[in-house]
Amino acid sequence: MDHVLFWISHYGYAGLFTLLVFGIVGLPIPDETLLMFSGYLISQSRLQPVWTFVSAVSGSACGISLSYGVGRFLGHAVIYKYGGYIHLRPEHLERVHQWYRRSGELLLAFGYFIPAVRHLSALAAGMSGLEYKIFALFAYAGAIVWVSTFLAIGYIVGDHWQVAVEIVRRYTALFICVGAAIVGTLWWMRRQPQRSKSKRLS
Repeated sequence: MDHVLFWISHYGYAGLFTLLVFGIVGLPIPDETLLMFSGYLISQSRLQPVWTFVSAVSGSACGISLSYGVGRFLGHAVIYKYGGYIHLRPEHLERVHQWYRRSGELLLAFGYFIPAVRHLSALAAGMSGLEYKIFALFAYAGAIVWVSTFLAIGYIVGDHWQVAVEIVRRYTALFICVGAAIVGTLWWMRRQPQRSKSKRLS
């Protein structure tokens, strides 16, 4: 992790942007740690809040767009052939495919908060042929919420950002459950009007 923090300390916004691109694609980069450390640097006036936010959101958006493009234009063959380099197995992708079929675009927005899912949801969206403008709406909105959340945590806790990182790691399973519950609830709410309409037509 030290080399990741070195990048931010020495390369600033460019380092943050680059690391988040690779992190969202699936390389082993501690994304939340990266964002909380950046929030801490904002609290110390070593980074400017606006440029930090823009760099982080841009990096996340570029990374998830790259994954979407790979899924849409290169498909399963490339994933199965080269997925091992980013610890991506076919069963992982199939699991996200199943979630995506149930939750649709909502998984793009809230999947950032679920470890591993944020790396795969865009691939699933691309492979399913989801229209780009719909992908962009949900994926980029999710990036804004995700980045804002962890930058704010780092800024608020300040010198105790490492404690916050440890808490996030320790309660990862809880965050997964909460994220899944949110996605499931929103999906159910979205389905209700469709079911009511179907009943009226029948």
